[in-house]
Amino acid sequence: MIAIRNIEFTSPSQARFSDNYKFKITFECMSPLEDDVEWKLIFVASPDNFDFDQELDDCFVGPIPVGINSFEFDASPPDPTRIPDDDILGVAAIILTGSYRDQEFVRVGYYQNTEYDNEEMKETPPPKPLYDRLVRDLAGKPRVTRFNIRWDNTTNTNANINGPNTLIPGAALPREYSGQGQADSAFVPNANDSMTLG
Repeated sequence: MIAIRNIEFTSPSQARFSDNYKFKITFECMSPLEDDVEWKLIFVASPDNFDFDQELDDCFVGPIPVGINSFEFDASPPDPTRIPDDDILGVAAIILTGSYRDQEFVRVGYYQNTEYDNEEMKETPPPKPLYDRLVRDLAGKPRVTRFNIRWDNTTNTNANINGPNTLIPGAALPREYSGQGQADSAFVPNANDSMTLG
């Protein structure tokens, strides 16, 4: 079983829209795992239409020893040409997911605010987006949702130490959650909520 202990931005939280996202993820493995763990970073441009979601990067981590582990995750920025013009500016979200054997066991959501890099353009945005003038700000605390999955040598999906479908305070179920730990990238966090990792 895996529990995230900390997520640290190693790139600035305020950056150019075109800069990579860089994280250091620290987690605890509480029992030996037979397979690798898959991590994905997903950009959610529109909370009402997951057709515009973009998977920015993914990586497999393993073999994983029991105990505290950490790794660096360097993900590409979203392609702004795939974002509707009306959704370029303002609030979007990035979602970090962890999966084991195609079962999602954790989801961490951050709000991202995108705006232009000078006051004049903020006040009067150009009619067509100028992508090279966009900046982003990952502000506020993330929200974490945990899912019960079938880990190695378990007979049911309640192997998660937090119990069935337990949510960390402030978390929310993603839309269209299937209850099976399947990847579903369309959850948008609430900026007013706080997070507890671990």
